[in-house]
Amino acid sequence: MASASLLLSEQQFLCSICLDMFTDPITTPCGHNYCKACITHYWDTKDVCQCPLCNKNFYNRPEIFVNTFMSEMVDQFRKSLQQKETPSTNQEPAKPDEVPCDVCDKAKLKALKSCLVCLASYCETHLEPHKRAKALKRHKLIDPVKNLEDVMCKKHDRPLELFCKTDHMCVCQFCTESDHRLHQIVSMKEECEGKKAELGKTEARVQQMIQERQVKIQEMKRSIKLSKTDADKEIAHGVQIFTDLVGFIEKRQAKLIGEIEQEKKSTEKRAEGFIKELQQEISALKKRSSELKQLSHTEDYLQLLQNFTSINTPPPTKNWREVIVHPTSYVGTVMRAMASLEKMLDAIQYTNINSMCDAELRRIQQYAVDVTLDPDTANCWLILSEDGKQVNDVDVENDDDDNTKRFSEDPSVLGKQSFSSGRFYYEVQVKGKTDWYLGVANESINRKVEVTLSPDDGYWTIYLEKGLGYAAISRDNALHLMVRRKPQKVGVFVDYEEGLVSFYDVKNRAHLYSFTGCTFTENLYPYFCPGDNYGKNTAPLIISPVTQIID
Repeated sequence: MASASLLLSEQQFLCSICLDMFTDPITTPCGHNYCKACITHYWDTKDVCQCPLCNKNFYNRPEIFVNTFMSEMVDQFRKSLQQKETPSTNQEPAKPDEVPCDVCDKAKLKALKSCLVCLASYCETHLEPHKRAKALKRHKLIDPVKNLEDVMCKKHDRPLELFCKTDHMCVCQFCTESDHRLHQIVSMKEECEGKKAELGKTEARVQQMIQERQVKIQEMKRSIKLSKTDADKEIAHGVQIFTDLVGFIEKRQAKLIGEIEQEKKSTEKRAEGFIKELQQEISALKKRSSELKQLSHTEDYLQLLQNFTSINTPPPTKNWREVIVHPTSYVGTVMRAMASLEKMLDAIQYTNINSMCDAELRRIQQYAVDVTLDPDTANCWLILSEDGKQVNDVDVENDDDDNTKRFSEDPSVLGKQSFSSGRFYYEVQVKGKTDWYLGVANESINRKVEVTLSPDDGYWTIYLEKGLGYAAISRDNALHLMVRRKPQKVGVFVDYEEGLVSFYDVKNRAHLYSFTGCTFTENLYPYFCPGDNYGKNTAPLIISPVTQIID
C-alpha cells in the first residue's frame, strides 16, 4: 500500500506540461496545477489563455501565484524520494572512457541509459522517473552514448533508427518518406545483425592471421635458437682451430730460435777454443821474448853460448794462417722454416677445412629437395631417363618440336622444380665425365641463343672442361678453382634470401666455390649440362638421393 500511495502521490506532483515534478507550482482558476514557468511559456505561445488539461478558456489572463501548500508538499516529497533513491553502493563515478550522467551535480555517475527524446543520459538513480512515469515510459531509451546529437537526424531531428542499404547510411523515419523514399530500407537491428555476422567472419580471419603469425614467431624463435647454437659451435670450432694453429706456430718459432741459438753457440765455442790456444801461444812467445832480451844483454859469455841454441828457436806454435772462424750464415734458415711451416699449415688447413665443410654439409643436407629433369626444356641432343634423374649427350639428334622452353643451341636442361624463397639442396653424380656444368638459372633466361654462364645472364654455375680444369664464371670472367681431388659427386646449395649459391665435393667433404651477395628476384631452376659427347664424355649426369652424413 505504501508503494501504491507513493506512486499515486508522485503522479499528482508531476507537471502535465514538462512531465517532471513541479517547480514553483501554481494553480489555475479551474483547479489544475502546473509549473509556473511551464504555464507562463504555454500561454505566451497561445492566442487564447486556456487550461492545457480541461481546455477552459480565460478571457483575461489569470494572475498566477505560487501555491505555497503545493510547493511545500512537493519539497517534502522530493526529499523523501531522494532518501529512497539514494544511489546504490555499486554505482561508481564515470571513468574517462564512459558516458557520465547529465543530471548529477557533483560526482558524475556512470550513465545506464541515454534517452533519444530528452537527449540526455541518466545514471541508475536519475533513470527512475523513466521507469515509473507513464509519459516518460514512452521515451526511447538506448545504451549510453556520449554525443546524443550524433544519433539524431540532422534534417528532421528524429532518432536514426533505420538503415538505407542503397546509400549505406543511417536514416530516420521521415527520411524514408522523402530523400530515401524508393530506397531499400531495413531496421538498424537487422542491418547490425548482418554486420555482426560479417564481423564474426572477419574476427575468425583475424584470429587465423594471429595464429599464423604466432606460429611464424615460434618458427623465427626456433631459427634464432638454431642459429645461436650453430654460431656457438662454429665459434668454438674456429677458436680451437686457431688455438691449435697458434700453438703450432709458437712451437715452430721456438724450434727455429733453438736451432739458430745452437748454431750460434757452436760457432762461439769453436772460436773461444781457438782464442784460448792463441792466448797460450802468446804467453809462451812473450816468455821467449823476455828470455831472448835477457840473454842478448848478458856479459856472461859462457851462459850465452850454452843457452843460445835452446833459446834462439821460437817455441812450437800452430800455423794459424789456415785457421779461419767464419761468422755463421743464417741465410735461408728462416725461409726453410717458413717453407716447412707453410707445408704443415697447408696440411692442417686442409684437414680443418674438410672438418668445417663436413659440419657445414651436415647442416645444409637438411634442406635436400627432390629434383627431376624437365623434358620440355631438354636440348634435342640430350637423352633423359624415364625417371627424370639422368641426362647425357648423344650423337643422334632427336626431333625438335621447337618448344619455347627448350634450349636450342646448347646441350642443357632445367629441373622441373622451381624455387622463389627459402633454401634448397641437391646432389649430382659427375663420376666418369670430362665435361659438365651445374648450378641454377633464372626462369627468364634466353634458351634460344648460345648459353653464357654468367650471373649477368641469369646463371650461377661451376663447370669442368677438358684441358681447362674446374672453373666458375663471375661477371664474364672464368675463375679457376683449386681442386685437390677430382669430385665424384657435387652438392648444390641455394639460400634465396641470403643470395648464396654454394658448391661442394660431397665425397671428399670439400667446398668448391660460392657465389655470394646475389640478388634473386624471380624463380630459380636447377641447371644441368652434361657437356658435348665427343665419343669420350659419355657418362651421364645423375641426380642422386641425398644421404645424410653420419659420424
